[in-house]
Amino acid sequence: MLQMTQRLPLSDTHFRRICQLIYQRAGIVLADHKRDMVYNRLVRRLRTLGLEDFGHYLSMLEANGINAEWQAFINSLTTNLTAFFREGHHFPILAEHARKRSGEYKVWSAAASTGEEPYSIAITLADVIGMAPGRWKVFASDIDTQVLEKAQSGVYRQDELKTLAPLQLQRYFMRGTGPHDGLVRVRSDLASHMEFAPINLLDKQAPIPGPFDAIFCRNVMIYFDKETQQQILQRFVPLLKPGGLLFAGHSENFSNLSREFLLRGQTVYGLSKEKS
Repeated sequence: MLQMTQRLPLSDTHFRRICQLIYQRAGIVLADHKRDMVYNRLVRRLRTLGLEDFGHYLSMLEANGINAEWQAFINSLTTNLTAFFREGHHFPILAEHARKRSGEYKVWSAAASTGEEPYSIAITLADVIGMAPGRWKVFASDIDTQVLEKAQSGVYRQDELKTLAPLQLQRYFMRGTGPHDGLVRVRSDLASHMEFAPINLLDKQAPIPGPFDAIFCRNVMIYFDKETQQQILQRFVPLLKPGGLLFAGHSENFSNLSREFLLRGQTVYGLSKEKS
């Protein structure tokens, strides 16, 4: 018992190496004050693997660039904070935009986490333009494969859906019974408009099915340095249809990062080379 609770040392050298590796793999910048968070999350991996030293863990990672443990490493150090209809001012803007567009309306949720954001987008679009096949599509991606599995399952606690109107809850979710009491599942007709895929925003070869009418990249850039932020924004440019919208998080300012984007509303951007 003593061995299981004994604190494993995390040296300055190993912490700096962890920071370098997560930056190289995912573009995430970890400041010194994140040291306890890094320790608490990665020590679980060491216990699972039966390792007693961070140096051995890092050596195992670096010995093989395609080691499956890399995904577990990234999953451990990715922060996922989300909710249904978070930053709610964006969804009426999305609804109005979708109402005016022709053809299939396509949205990319670039940091889908456990699915609350892409399903909020889907509910908004279903409310506005209906559920007919071919009218709209939501592509949901995340670098963390564990949270993406939860998103794809579409199962949530009912108390997580407090921000939904009763009619939306009835129309788009099924209530669990018996051992599943208190849980809800996204209805299949809404889920049929969704596509999920693991995507690393730094991977220039990743298959992204654009172009899109709207891209949601909210509260993601705060984890990257300025150079990485600019690279990601540059990648979004050809992935937006003419007149498309890019939605940012409440603390993010893309105008300061790229001349390609102009502010169109509260943390909502459009391409600068288009007519306003």
